[in-house]
Amino acid sequence: MSVHLLVLIHGMWGNPGHLSELKRIITETYASSLDDNQIEVLVAQTNSENSTYDGIDWGGERVAQEVAEKVAELEEDGKTVKRFSVTGYSLGGLIARYLIGILYQRGFFTKVAPTNFSTIATPHIGLPRYQSFISAVTSSLGPKLLSRTGEQFYLVDQWSASGRPLIEVMADPCRVFYRALQSFQHIRIYANAVHDLTVPYVTSAIEIEDPFALHETNGIEIQFEEDYPILIKSFEVPTIPPAATPKPMTLSPEWWRTLKPKRPLLPPAMQLRFPFNLVLYTMLPLLLPVFISLVAVRFTLATKASRARIRLLEEDKTNTQKLIDILAELEDKVEHAVEDLVKDSSAQADLVDTSPLEEGMIATTSSSTLDEKGKKKHVAALPILTPVQVKAAGWLNQLPLQKQLAFFPDVRNAHAMIVCRDVNRFEVHRRGEDLLRHWAASFVL
Repeated sequence: MSVHLLVLIHGMWGNPGHLSELKRIITETYASSLDDNQIEVLVAQTNSENSTYDGIDWGGERVAQEVAEKVAELEEDGKTVKRFSVTGYSLGGLIARYLIGILYQRGFFTKVAPTNFSTIATPHIGLPRYQSFISAVTSSLGPKLLSRTGEQFYLVDQWSASGRPLIEVMADPCRVFYRALQSFQHIRIYANAVHDLTVPYVTSAIEIEDPFALHETNGIEIQFEEDYPILIKSFEVPTIPPAATPKPMTLSPEWWRTLKPKRPLLPPAMQLRFPFNLVLYTMLPLLLPVFISLVAVRFTLATKASRARIRLLEEDKTNTQKLIDILAELEDKVEHAVEDLVKDSSAQADLVDTSPLEEGMIATTSSSTLDEKGKKKHVAALPILTPVQVKAAGWLNQLPLQKQLAFFPDVRNAHAMIVCRDVNRFEVHRRGEDLLRHWAASFVL
């Protein structure tokens, strides 16, 4: 019996339960598939919770082992894997790109057809910076508090022999990761157009400009898919932005309405009903410092444990051999031949500097008539990309990518919603189901 193996990989701090809706919908969609072309879904188990601190590479190694074990298990049952597909959510998308590089290097795709490669809200070119205090803090602390994964997210790791970050290496057309991705019949990426506070549009959609950053004021015209209303069919930004809306008179009814936030101020778990919400708001000045301290302690302890795990993994000869195989493919055959051409000193730019705009960085710009306060908000909304990120985006966009954008204009953070991550706790997460059904309908069995 022929089997189409689909691997699902969750994101940072995640667990297999976060992808339960993906598994349910894809299983329902192809429940009546022919017996000689059966779909088998493998939800990666070994890279859960704190193990996600250990880096994209070690996450890929773990999932590769799961794939090998699953293929062997299916063969014992008289089934043969003929097609292979993978879908990664958030960090899982980067792990998926590393995974297929391992499989490609091992010759897995000489017998198995690489079919569907999909990512959902994945930071393909790393996490961008913004000209805001919060962004400066996260850019500075992220590599320190998220262990190896944080270093790779912010491109401050020196993964290759010449010191290039892993995300740059995985985007390089000369490398095994790119060639593996290129071999898939269908490559589809899903991204949030707006309000993804975790993985912004530019990195999940692999773009160097963000036309949605100022969507409330730049006059962007959006058309939506008829069958999937949360997905954008097309959009157009006018050459000349519309005139700014006059401010209402102070204390007028319109003025009071402007004070009401358009999006929730707190995450779903903290959105309480009256009068409990008032109690929470009153206690926030006391609770917030305690919460931040606890999070910092948790991240620090998890990072320390991750560093210890990584040392043990690197000392384990059975695991070291896996990395040597990949490094031999990536470094010995390519690095020495092109090192002088690709080594860019600007790649080592200090990503944690809090200056307004570092030399060599690229920020999206657009003209508009704004007051001083509006200009500051305008600048803060625009992403800042390093030359390495721009180069990686250019390389990846040479692939036949099919990009689908989700639009959730009235939520605080759309990152969990896009994948229906926790529908049992938060009913609002079900709003992402249209995207999952589009993903399942687009899946080539």
